[in-house]
Amino acid sequence: MEWTSYQIFLALMMIVTGSINTLATKWADQAESEGRDGTVRPFNHPFLQAVGMFFGEFTCLIAFKILHAYYRRKNYNEEEMPAMIAGNRDYSPWIFLPPAMCDMIATSTMYIGLNLTYASSFQMLRGALIIFTGFLSVAFLNRTLKAYEWLGIMFVMMGLSIVGVSDMFGGNTQGKGINSLITGDLLIIMAQIVTAAQMVIEERFVSTRNVSALEAVGWEGFFGFTTLLVLLVPMYFINVGNAIFTNPGGRLEDAVDGVYQIINSWQVSVGFLGTILSIAFFNFAGISVTKEISATTRTVLDSVRTLVIWIFSLAVQWQVFSGIQLAGFLVLIVGMFLYNDVLIRPGIRRMLASRANTSSDDRDPINEPQDQNGVDSEPRA
Repeated sequence: MEWTSYQIFLALMMIVTGSINTLATKWADQAESEGRDGTVRPFNHPFLQAVGMFFGEFTCLIAFKILHAYYRRKNYNEEEMPAMIAGNRDYSPWIFLPPAMCDMIATSTMYIGLNLTYASSFQMLRGALIIFTGFLSVAFLNRTLKAYEWLGIMFVMMGLSIVGVSDMFGGNTQGKGINSLITGDLLIIMAQIVTAAQMVIEERFVSTRNVSALEAVGWEGFFGFTTLLVLLVPMYFINVGNAIFTNPGGRLEDAVDGVYQIINSWQVSVGFLGTILSIAFFNFAGISVTKEISATTRTVLDSVRTLVIWIFSLAVQWQVFSGIQLAGFLVLIVGMFLYNDVLIRPGIRRMLASRANTSSDDRDPINEPQDQNGVDSEPRA
């Protein structure tokens, strides 16, 4: 299949904005800024960053409403709407609350982990989602995994183990100890359990409604944004010390301090704004790639995004090159491709089919040598 210019544009947008999303968040974490107490320190506000991320998703709902109103004014009915906004409108928005709460917990946990470990490890370890989604879909959706899917899960598990080992024994250029890296890696993996639950809930209760994907992402962003925004208030009064968080007074989240740091540093501002904008465009690109091309293509592009993040992290010296991590990345990619039936099995099938066709052509009576009496020179079975 030959891609159109629009499809190529969507693929590049997904890779670029997806990479920017992780890198912008890490950029903010790496930057130092003066807080409300006058102390200059790294920006360590994962829950505030999650609020920004959900606001970015919420803008998808705003975009949907604007586009839907535009096409309604042009007298389009629901069946004539563009694929991006077409879908069922007869549903209760509250069905998006449970998956939004899962997303809120998972995203906040992952942002804490990202602050403690490498950006490349963060992206690679998110591959654990395949493992937990597979297990939960078997348990709650009565799905039967095929042999190649189980094989893919095994490869993903091996890849995750290798990436974890690389963080333990690889060079550290971020000033973080092994305990910090291991804690961050474990938090990211644990968050994938919640994300897997979110995906199972969405498939069980949301997908059957045939809601526009752009609208679905927007509603989850709305619920995540409003809920976490409210939770920032009690978080301010919860003291957890400074073992992980470096907020004044050891608060679980000090949003006021976070706002001060955003205002006082252009690096933090760029990183925070980059997180908001990139997640909106990334969701749009991902949804469009799935509809315009295929879900398997989206899997391949997501793998490219992981590679881009790893290369960028090496280029700006957020970490040093690790052959062990590269090996883990390659094993992870093999597992993801096997599980999603991308490239590897289709390639093997094409190769076998090509050989079968070649063998068939070689045995074609028209092309086979014959003796002088017109009889095949080789006996038939």
